[in-house]
Formats: sequence, C-alpha cells, structure tokens
Amino acid sequence: MIRDMADDEATQATNNDASECKRSAVQLGYWTDNFINFFVKQPSRKAPEINRGYYARVKGIEVFIDKFIKITGGNGQIINLGAGFDTLYWKLKDAGNIPINFVELDFPNITAKKCYHIKKHKQLIDRLNTEDGEIRFSTTDLHAANYHLVGADLRHLSDLANKLKQAEVNFSLPTLFLAECVLVYIDSSATSLLLKYLAEIFSNSVFINYEQVNMKDKFGQVMLSNLRSRGCMLAGVQDCESLESQQRRFTINGWKSSCAWTMVDIYDSLPATDKLRIEHIEMLDERELLIQLLQHYCISIAWNGNTFKNFSTI
Repeated sequence: MIRDMADDEATQATNNDASECKRSAVQLGYWTDNFINFFVKQPSRKAPEINRGYYARVKGIEVFIDKFIKITGGNGQIINLGAGFDTLYWKLKDAGNIPINFVELDFPNITAKKCYHIKKHKQLIDRLNTEDGEIRFSTTDLHAANYHLVGADLRHLSDLANKLKQAEVNFSLPTLFLAECVLVYIDSSATSLLLKYLAEIFSNSVFINYEQVNMKDKFGQVMLSNLRSRGCMLAGVQDCESLESQQRRFTINGWKSSCAWTMVDIYDSLPATDKLRIEHIEMLDERELLIQLLQHYCISIAWNGNTFKNFSTI
C-alpha cells in the first residue's frame, strides 16, 4: 500500500511538469493559451525540443477535438480523463465551441488544487456556463451547468460510475474521451477493465490517447529509466511497445477500430505555415534529438459506432 501511494504521488507530480512545460511554450509564443497562467507559476525555460514537442502534442490533439465538434455540431460531450490543470474547457468556451457537457476527472488531490485555482480567479469562474448562477463546490469537486470537475480514481470502476452520474453525463450522447499520459500509469489489467466499461456504456464515442510509444528500443529504455528514477513506475508500459500494441489495447477491449501515429507523423501533418512560424521562435541545435523524442510519443484514436470512422486519417 505504501508503494502504491508513492507511485500515485509520483504520477500526480507529472501534472506539474506538463503544466510548466505548456506554460513555458505559451510564453514563447508557440500557441495561445490565456488561462494556463492561472494554474502555473512562472516556469523555468524549457529546451527547444521540449517546447516543439509540446506544440505538436497540443496542436495534434486540437485537430481531433475540432473534428469531433464539427461532426457533432456541438451536441456532444467531452470527458477528460486525468485532466490535471488542462485549460481546454476555457479555450473552447472563448472560441464558442463548448459542447453540451464537459467533464474533468483526476485524483482528488489534483482536483482539489484545481478547484482552489478556479475559485481564486474571476476570469475562470466567470466563464463557467451557469443557467441559474449556481456553482457547487466541495473540497475536491466543482459542478456548474455544463462543466464538472470531479475527483476520482480511474482504477475503481464502481466509484467512477457514480462520479459520471454526479457529472450529469448522458450515456447516449456522442462522447469524446481524452487521456494525455494517463493510461501508461495504470496497470494494464485495470486499463482493460476501464476501456471495456467505457466501450459498453458509450456506444457512440471516440477516444483520443496521447502517450509514450516504441519504449523497447534504446532511447525508450533511457526514457523509462529516467521516469522510474523519479518514482513513476509506468505500470501500463507494456501497451506502449509499438503503434500496433497501442491500437490493440483498444480493439481487444470492445472498441470497433483504432489508429495510431507517432508524433513525427502528427508534426509532419500540421500546416507548413504553422511549422515555419514555430521553427523561427527558437534555434534547434540538434534536430535529431527532436525526431527521437517525437518518435517515442504517439496519438492513438479508437471509436465505436459509425459516426467517427473518419478519425482514421490525419
């Protein structure tokens, strides 16, 4: 139990790392995020390849979120698993693209901190869509008209089911699940149970997953060793061996189909003008290091029903 608690604490600490990396890139002008500064103090400047890697991550995921919103016409819901300090809700709200319901789930320790930051900043509170003006807070949870922040452990499905009901989730609505470096920290058997459960109760859904891949080669083993030295055991790393294993994780657990791309593919698919712009922000001494980094992360997509079959292309 002590070991499990230590693993969980190390995993939760990765939220701070990711949030600081995102703010570092935003400050340099890689992309615009008017809300990340409410959650992250002044970060140290990150290496150029880290900033470009996060640019590819954020923009790659945006491509699929935009597809989802266009396909559903806004009449869907987004459930962000392991959301951390993600600012997607506020960015979509400002862009006028908010879905019917938006749910964020994470460890209660993380959601408690996020609740604190939201309550502290009027710019965040004012953008919560409240039909009756009521926003309900507890220590770890927040419920507004179409935004719900809920503390939950994704490994405990009975608890998760109750949390989804509290968040007013409509199981028949088209649903997008988003997970960024989440499943890799969950034991593969627990991930299988989670994916089967979601596939069963959300018959018209799409899952966007961002995390490590190609972890069996030399560069991947160094990454793995570095993470483990920080206490991150990556209990689900066996599903990160290849793009094929990433896809199989979904198809053997009730999802109709799946596709996956390395972040090299995602980066290369982004508009040439965007890449030219960000490549002028910072000099990159070793492009090979960036390529190696991008080769060891991926976006995988899985879907149920026929609504989202065009997600098979980038």
